[in-house]
Amino acid sequence: MDNEFVNDILNKLADGQLNEFRVTNEHFLTFRNILVIRPDFKHFQGIAQHGGDVIYRYMKEARS
Repeated sequence: MDNEFVNDILNKLADGQLNEFRVTNEHFLTFRNILVIRPDFKHFQGIAQHGGDVIYRYMKEARS
């Protein structure tokens, strides 16, 4: 998983082209490191799954 791929996925989530995206435990740190530097970071919701995977969704309202 490279930076370009992660940014493409995050943009698709933000634009509504994807409802959710599952990140495996293996790729979590790479994905999160790119996510946290985005200006819309607080709009993304990560839902932890059994086994270390995380499902990300984009919310219209930023979390506090």
